Amino acid sequence: NPGPGGWGAILVFGLHEKEITDGEASTTNNRMELMGAIRALEELKFPCKVTLTTDSKYLCDAVTKGWVYSWKKKGWMRTNKEPAANPDLWERLLALLEIHRVDFVWVKGHAGHPYNERCDALATASADRYK
Repeated sequence: NPGPGGWGAILVFGLHEKEITDGEASTTNNRMELMGAIRALEELKFPCKVTLTTDSKYLCDAVTKGWVYSWKKKGWMRTNKEPAANPDLWERLLALLEIHRVDFVWVKGHAGHPYNERCDALATASADRYK
């Protein structure tokens, strides 16, 4: 952090599943967590009701506790002296949240949740391509 990073997402609709993944040579884990959510929502062809399951407290809490809306209102500042990280990605995510009805669900990472474990494997494989 920073360094090579990757993200993975699995879109599930009924019996259909689609895996997507990518990475970057120099990034942070928080940027990759955001990218996974953004890219998954960007895959949707029309407005949807979505349950977005993540092991990222950063992502989940920023949205569900309203922090991201406060940061944006304050010109992407967390406090008077501390800028919010990743405003470019938060802007993309907020635009998608205007289109889709998204419920965020946090799960503990590396705790056996099958989709979370698979996303972690996808993200790791993508990050490894940049090592």
